[in-house]
Amino acid sequence: MRLVTEVTRGLKPVVRWRDRDGVRGQRNLDRLTWQERTLLFTEGAHGPEPLWLWPNEQGLPLCPHSWEGVFRTANQRCEPILTPPKHLRMDPHQVYAPFAAPHSARHSFALYMLVVLNYLMDQRFGLTPEERRDFRLLYGDPWFMVQNLLGHASRESTIRHYLAPVADLQLRAMRATVDDVPAQAPMPELDAVFARIARESEGVQDIDAGLLSTSVGAR
Repeated sequence: MRLVTEVTRGLKPVVRWRDRDGVRGQRNLDRLTWQERTLLFTEGAHGPEPLWLWPNEQGLPLCPHSWEGVFRTANQRCEPILTPPKHLRMDPHQVYAPFAAPHSARHSFALYMLVVLNYLMDQRFGLTPEERRDFRLLYGDPWFMVQNLLGHASRESTIRHYLAPVADLQLRAMRATVDDVPAQAPMPELDAVFARIARESEGVQDIDAGLLSTSVGAR
């Protein structure tokens, strides 16, 4: 265990720590391997706490390859609820329970951010077409913003591999069911939007709709 004592600022931050024996050490933040990052702890209210982003159920650092087991277990728990045995089909498009993987979270994040950024630009900010053009010239359009959030060097990668299911949809049409009144939190107003995207796009699933159809079939 390495108890972090300082993280410097600047272009090349340095992480400084002391180990269990009181020996001090340091390394550039960008040079730390994932194995070394799992050793980093901070002093919490009840003792040392891991700085690793994803701890396990015991509160200890979770190894990257362990994510596969976490998602596999979650898929197994969701399958009997989202896809009862009588709904099982050979056609994968007729299976309600999606098989989620760690990378699936990036796809869902990309879709969510694309719609939210468009919504904020057109609804919350109340931009005119001219103002929207100037905004995009200064900050880039939502596709460019999502590309940066995902860390892609190419915008084409973002569209082709992450947002292909909605690349051919008009975002203004997707927002047709959204009220014009801006809200403090965009998510409730976007529920109908995501439901509509799921209906119009083969590559996007609406879990709420799947649960509803399953419960209706059970009755």
